[in-house]
Amino acid sequence: MKASFFKKLISFASVLTMFTMLLAGCGGGGDEEAKEEEKTETEGAGGAEGTLEQAYAGEFKGSTVTMFGPFTDADQVKFENSIKEFEEKTGIDIQYEGSKEFEATISIRVEGGNAPDIADFPQPGLLATFAKQGLPVDVSTFLEEDYLKEQYNQSWLDMATMEGKDGEEYMTGIWNRSNVKSLVWYPKAEFEAAGYKIPETWEEMLELSDQIAADGDSAWAIGIESGAATGWPATDWIEDIMLRTTTPENYDKWVTGELPFTSPEVKNAFEVMSNLWFTENYVYGGRKSIVTTSFGDAPKPLFDSPPSAYMHRQGSFITSFFPEGTVAGEDYDWFYLPPINEEYGKPVLVAGDIYAMFNDRPEVRAVMEFFTKGESIKSWIQSGGVVGPMNDADPEWYTTDVERRMAELVQNADTIRFDGSDLMPGSVGAGTFWKGITDYVSGNVELEQALEEIQAGFNK
Repeated sequence: MKASFFKKLISFASVLTMFTMLLAGCGGGGDEEAKEEEKTETEGAGGAEGTLEQAYAGEFKGSTVTMFGPFTDADQVKFENSIKEFEEKTGIDIQYEGSKEFEATISIRVEGGNAPDIADFPQPGLLATFAKQGLPVDVSTFLEEDYLKEQYNQSWLDMATMEGKDGEEYMTGIWNRSNVKSLVWYPKAEFEAAGYKIPETWEEMLELSDQIAADGDSAWAIGIESGAATGWPATDWIEDIMLRTTTPENYDKWVTGELPFTSPEVKNAFEVMSNLWFTENYVYGGRKSIVTTSFGDAPKPLFDSPPSAYMHRQGSFITSFFPEGTVAGEDYDWFYLPPINEEYGKPVLVAGDIYAMFNDRPEVRAVMEFFTKGESIKSWIQSGGVVGPMNDADPEWYTTDVERRMAELVQNADTIRFDGSDLMPGSVGAGTFWKGITDYVSGNVELEQALEEIQAGFNK
């Protein structure tokens, strides 16, 4: 961790509050020991448990904390249910506003001096632009290093650390909700009936693909069509492969553009993907179908009777697109997308929500601290579809073994990295990356040209 990561800063407001409390408690002249007790008690509010304990003691009852994020419709209901008990116990009113135009609106509000107390960023790359202006509060000023390391896998802390206004890195927020991406889904009963075994390595997965093809079926169901966002499922494949074929440091450099798409490391990742996607009889419908098949329709061949394909790599959210009535652990299951190079261990690709704090008040600190707790997402976990990134999220909260194992996968991962395209500048991550990889998969351009076109997005 960078030396500046947990540098302790005390704002002028905190100093003024401390001074006022000391005067009130000591009458301007009590003994020094009493003053130190007061000071320690006040500083405790900035420790691992301080402000949250104060909140549960009712010290912030009647206060309001504003929050703005992308949760709407069913997700907003799930979020509001997850904070209901906290609001009742503390008397703090968390006023949440959700918007489908979050990315555009948050920029207007923050730059216009009307930032919410807390903002939920599903794309850390956008938060990074505010961090470079020094706008989000450094959460390490009130959440201690030991506490954070106890609550999160180190990779989560690394991903929350971003470059600030002065060029030094600091912790811009905390993680609350996550989705797992490094998963391969399969029709459980039929898979087992065919005698297929879960592969433990990439080579074993290719051998399994050969076996399925030899049996006269397609090994893989793949589709990357998504309207204006066509191509994004392919970017997830490249990100997963990058984590398995090069260092986490190179992955980070690739995301920022320091390691270009034209580098040998990135080209190799594309070639690894191509070796699987373009091999005859591996993919249902063949190469030509990949760019025309909707990502939501892609897993359907797994549920044909008998299955037309047996494997589909996609994030945990994809179960929403499975046929109605299918049962987790019976009709379908998942296995971890295997490692490629042993030296890089078992990395996991994730997506999720990082909560950043823009206004520093005690009640806002208390809410932020609450969001580092597994209990803050308990009801959402119980309703299904999300994974808690915190170490204290109880595995028993998950209603199926399928989801419980996802949580364990994340907690035990050697390396965790966020979806790379969501971290890249929009001109690349939601622009040339999508288009370039689609052009390549469709056969419209050769790999070298595609990589050059994608890299050009960093100059836009």
